[in-house]
This record gives sequence, C-alpha cells and structure tokens, in this order.
Amino acid sequence: MKVYLTFQGAAGTVTGSRYHLSRGKAQYLLDAGLFQGLKRLRERNWAPPAFPPRSVKGVLLTHCHLDHAGWLPRLVSLGFQGTIWATPATVELAEIILKDAAKLQEEDAAYANRKGFSRHRPALPLFTSEDARKTLRLMRSIEFETWTDLGHGFRARWINSGHILGAAMIELRVESGRREISVLFSGDVGRYDMPLHVDPSPRSPTDVLIIESTYGDRIHPDVSVDDQFVKPFGKTLRNGGVVLIPAFSVGRSQLVTLILRRLMEGGKIPEVPIHIDSPMAVRATEVYSRFLDEENVDADVFEDGRRRLFPERVRLHVSTKESKRLNERRGPFILIAGSGMMTGGRILHHLRARADDPRNLICVSGYQAEGTRGRDLVNGAEHLRIHGRDIRIRARVARLGGFSAHADAEELIRWLETDPTPPAATFVTHGEPRAARSLAESIGKKTGSWVRAVDLNDRFELGSLVPTPE
Repeated sequence: MKVYLTFQGAAGTVTGSRYHLSRGKAQYLLDAGLFQGLKRLRERNWAPPAFPPRSVKGVLLTHCHLDHAGWLPRLVSLGFQGTIWATPATVELAEIILKDAAKLQEEDAAYANRKGFSRHRPALPLFTSEDARKTLRLMRSIEFETWTDLGHGFRARWINSGHILGAAMIELRVESGRREISVLFSGDVGRYDMPLHVDPSPRSPTDVLIIESTYGDRIHPDVSVDDQFVKPFGKTLRNGGVVLIPAFSVGRSQLVTLILRRLMEGGKIPEVPIHIDSPMAVRATEVYSRFLDEENVDADVFEDGRRRLFPERVRLHVSTKESKRLNERRGPFILIAGSGMMTGGRILHHLRARADDPRNLICVSGYQAEGTRGRDLVNGAEHLRIHGRDIRIRARVARLGGFSAHADAEELIRWLETDPTPPAATFVTHGEPRAARSLAESIGKKTGSWVRAVDLNDRFELGSLVPTPE
C-alpha cells in the first residue's frame, strides 16, 4: 500500500505547520498550526482543508506554539474526532495556549464588532472556547523515546528537539508494501549551548527527512547575550523609562527573565521591577516549574541546590484590571507581555500607551514573520496600525539577536550530521522561500542526496523516493 505526503502548510512560509500523511484510507496529520503574518496567509486558516477532517485518524503534535498547534480547535470545529498525541509537557502547555487563543479570538471579534473596524459583519472568531475544550479532550500524552502504535500501519516516537519545553521531533515508521519506510519530522530544531533549554537530540537514521528552515539562510549573531542587554537597558532604566519586551509566553518569557535574573544579581543592570503581563506566561511558568529536570531543561536553572527561573522582583499579572494599571505606572521598570510578533495580545495595549515616548525602549527578539508588526518595527516603521489606529513610534527600538529558539543554518547542518547516513529524500519546509532554498542547496552539497524545498500542496509518494532494499 502506497504512502503519500502532502504539504498543506509551512511551505514557502514559516507558519501553518501542517503535513498530511495517507496510507490507503488511513490519514494522519503532523502538526495543525495557524498561518500568521500576511493577510493572504491568515486567510488560509479559514479555507476548508483539502481532506475531510472526520477521516483523519490522529494528529502527531511536535509542540505547543500556535504555528504548530493553533489550528487544532478549528480542525475540531470542522469535524475532527481523532486522537492528538504529544509529550506530557506539550499537553499541559497546549491547554494554556489553546484556551488563551480561543479567548483572544472571541475578544478580538467582539472588540472589532464594538469598534466597527472589521469589514466583516459581524466579525467572527476562527474558533471558540468550546472548540478549544473539545480539542483538549482529544489529547493523549506520549513520553519521549517511547514507540507508540498508531494503528493502520503507522507507529511513532517523540524525540527531544530542544526548542522549548516538551518540543519534539517525530520519528515515524510506516508500512509500504513489504517494507517499512522511516520518516523523521524535525519539528522546530532548538539551538546548541543556549540557556534554559537542552540541546537537540541527535538525528535518527531515516529514509525521509522533513526539516525546518526558519533560519536556513542566516547565522545567529555571535554577540554576547548579556552585552546586548546591558547598554540599552541601562540607559533606558537610568532615565526612568520603561523597557517593553514583546515575548512568546512559552519559552521566550522564561528565557528572558532567567537572563535578567543573572544580570541583576551580577550588578550589570539596575535592579528594577519586572512585570510579566500575560496570564498565559504565568501559567506556562508554572508548567516549566514542574519540569525543571535534566531531561527537559538546561543546568542554568540550578543554583545552590535550588531550581529557580526568576529574579526576586518579578510581578506576575493575570487580570485585565492589573494590566490596565501598568499603563499608569511610571518607570523605571521592565514589562514583558505577549505576543512575540505583536500580532495580538496585551502588548498591543502597552504599545499604544508607551510607543510614543522616546524615553522608552521596545526590544524585539526572535524571528518576526513577514506581515507582522514585529517585522515592521525591525524594518524601521514609524507607525504601527493597532486596533484600527495608527500609533506613532518614538520609543527606541532594539533588536536582540541570538534569542531565537530555532537553530540557524550552521546549527541545522550540525544537527543533520549527527547521523552520518544521509536520508534518501529530504524535504525542506517551514521557511520563507529564500531560506528554504538556501538550506536545500547546503544539504544537497553536504549529502549528495535528493533534496527539495517544497511548495504548498506538493504531494509525494514516498516509496518512489526510497530505494528498495536488496
């Protein structure tokens, strides 16, 4: 029986991770992520899938970020009733992220209807809180390195990718005729020698590799993380300003506060209050705290026999009332709020209140997808469109390099070479076109094997790409 792989997301873009595997009538998805950024991409979230959702047996989830898991409630609302497999930490974090995403969908739709800035009458959420609750009931925990029989000729195991807590690469074994084809999906490959998260596990031998290419054409700057904080933060805080850090609630918020703890305790930056204004980041930190062990996090969190992420003067904010009060506070202080690319969340309200003040500093870290406010800021935008209004940017903008949780081009090759045998076929995905093509070219030169940077809806019969054993 033939096995087909179709790229229905994260092809030609870094978001919307969604790969369809079929063997006869059995269908599975690797990830079910949201498209983010440009309007033409976001509109794909509303498009009916190319497969009947009810026919999908299950979803194999690499990790909880929205570009990998955020479309799950929409899939459920369209009729999916199968199983969603993920690591225990991912299951816990997904509960936080999907409930929060549904709430934001509903709130944004309600806000657009009140203010009348949506062209849709009425504006509707992509999915609801009830859709998110139904999704969570379908999730099942799988421990790292444990082979699981999915049925219908598929089995899989989850291997630590080091990207964020619970993140995994997924190794599949699929029956194809009289043989078994191995498929390895890299998910998001983490970085080497970074604080908080462990290094990615070595690559398994595989017939077919699906590899991400977010930074496939770039090298992370070889600049001290500490040095990037010290000068801009010190100037802003000494002048009584506010440092605004848009940060992903899972992974980035915890990493930034861990670094701030180290710098404040070392006397490198002033000790000022740090406000984390994100219910999701607060709950995600609680999950991180339950998984502070050598398998899941790096040794940075261990100090004098204790396991600690944050400095002493961190204030956690959950309620909307608390969030609004932050915009009445005078500096100096540091404010961390979601979301990392400024596509939504509480950071938008803080930008509206603080971006026009030249004493303040906006710190952008990590990858900023095309079409997001984060990308606009990095490109020097003097105004941002927020909630139907143009907001002037007079605050200083700093881009912090080296904070991405994604491996760069050299690290991806380093990970690829942790197994000496090249795959028979390699698909390069989850990257903008130039990044994907660049990585594909590098892999081709290194391995001499078949490599393809894929386009949306590309479909391949895997048996035809894998030599038949003699």
